[in-house]
Amino acid sequence: MANITASMVKELRDSTGAGMMDCKAALKETDGNMEAAIDWLRTKGLSKAAKKSGRVAAEGLVAVAVEGTRGIVLEVNSETDFVARNEGFQEMVSGIAGVAASTGGDFEALKSAEFPGAGKSVADHVTAMVGTIGENMTLRRSDSLEVSAGAVAAYVHNQVAPGLGKIGVLVALESTGDAAKLNELGRQVAMHVAATNPLALTEADLDQAVVEKEREVLSAEARESGKPEEIIGKMVEGRIRKFYEEVVLSKQAFVIDPDNTVEKAIKNAEGDVGAPIILKGFKRFELGEGIEKEETDFAAEVAAAANS
Repeated sequence: MANITASMVKELRDSTGAGMMDCKAALKETDGNMEAAIDWLRTKGLSKAAKKSGRVAAEGLVAVAVEGTRGIVLEVNSETDFVARNEGFQEMVSGIAGVAASTGGDFEALKSAEFPGAGKSVADHVTAMVGTIGENMTLRRSDSLEVSAGAVAAYVHNQVAPGLGKIGVLVALESTGDAAKLNELGRQVAMHVAATNPLALTEADLDQAVVEKEREVLSAEARESGKPEEIIGKMVEGRIRKFYEEVVLSKQAFVIDPDNTVEKAIKNAEGDVGAPIILKGFKRFELGEGIEKEETDFAAEVAAAANS
């Protein structure tokens, strides 16, 4: 029986993305033969998927795709960034994005749609890939934007492959103007959205509970000044306007042209585009947002696996 060292376990994990204990078991089963251990892990297939489904998957990729005047954005999670850099994982996510573009981005329709060449649904293909790659993976969410005329532009931040990265943004501009110029303008606005992460498109779209909470905080702060209530009221309204400028996309200073708001920059572009432009909406997906991640000590994990 070969001596299974921590470095061997780490090497196998780096090669396959499989869990530490799975890698140690594979090496024991194959008497330390690395290639055989890789094959052993792969042959486990779906029998391993269920065991991995409870693990936190907060890494992975966000994908965007645009077809005509419709765009989709989706997120597929893995446990580690290592798997997100795996070519097989990237191909799977790109394939899912292609399916999403044809199903309109509806999440339930996407999960049940057939994955190209797999002979099974997208959801079942993701499950099968859990066994192949060796980590828990989840198709987490999808969304879409569409205009009857104009452009839906996309931007991917921290792009690792075409249409794949850590932040994906769609921006919809409705217009009968020049499509190429609309798309370029939309991409600039999408870059702005990636950077500023606005809460809403307009003041009216902003969650009123968020506004009222902000108003309460600002009112309490203003009262600390000891000024009369009528002055406090004016102070709060001024700060609420400033709040809108910070979190509402149309009111934000455009990062590419800070002298103008996004709303004004789009208005200024109408002459170049050749027609009025309406900013209809945006979607922004950031990888792992809202997922509670586990803090792990990799060195301790290696030591525990080696000594168990």
